[in-house]
Amino acid sequence: MKIIFNTNYVKYKSDIIDLVNDFNRSGIELGNQKRNTIKLFNIGKSKINIKSFKSPNFINSLIYDTFRKSKAQRSFEYANKLINLDVLTPLPIAYIQNSSFLRLKQSYYISEHLDYDFTFREISRDLSFDDSVNALKAFTRFTFNLHEKGINFLDHSPGNTLIKKHRSSYDFYLVDLNRMEFKQMTLLDRMKNFSRLSHSEDVVKIMSCEYARCIGESDNYIYDLMWKEIMIFRHKVNRKRKLKSILKAS
Repeated sequence: MKIIFNTNYVKYKSDIIDLVNDFNRSGIELGNQKRNTIKLFNIGKSKINIKSFKSPNFINSLIYDTFRKSKAQRSFEYANKLINLDVLTPLPIAYIQNSSFLRLKQSYYISEHLDYDFTFREISRDLSFDDSVNALKAFTRFTFNLHEKGINFLDHSPGNTLIKKHRSSYDFYLVDLNRMEFKQMTLLDRMKNFSRLSHSEDVVKIMSCEYARCIGESDNYIYDLMWKEIMIFRHKVNRKRKLKSILKAS
């Protein structure tokens, strides 16, 4: 068993290991549980989340144990890197992984639980939702700042930014961190990074206009680039769905 802890939580190490060992029988399930499982636990006076990643297939289990970092390890390391870059994410506590015979069996990422108000999904689905236009503009500025810092959040999708609202401002917290790149981002990279978020023309117009203002380009130019990348992504999604339905019917 490989165990790496944040120094602030070392005193809870044995308690957290016990929670991981009893993961299947305890805790409160959170969110979508299709691929990975996230559970809420109490530890001391704090609430924590433990994310259990789906066990990899045989080939991937060899790759993760020998050649590539596990999703749990990447989540922990990327969270610390984000914090060092002044980007908000729930505080990383630890990652734990079990291997056997050079194969990764299970991996867990542990972080502080965040009580948030909503996600990007809520503000993009309904523009009458709780000051959503200003929230979308603030979210776009947040994304621009990620890009300026060389952070390419590859899973920049509607449920992966948790939002806390203050009186007239918003805090944005990134979650589901195991797929990220840190590099200087081209304009094409930046536009691709919006492709998973929304295909509502009204939402895209708000985001593209705000991004154009941030980067100093024309509204129409940024809108056209952003919309093109969104349509490319939607085409891929629809093609996969069509292929799945054909395979199911056969």
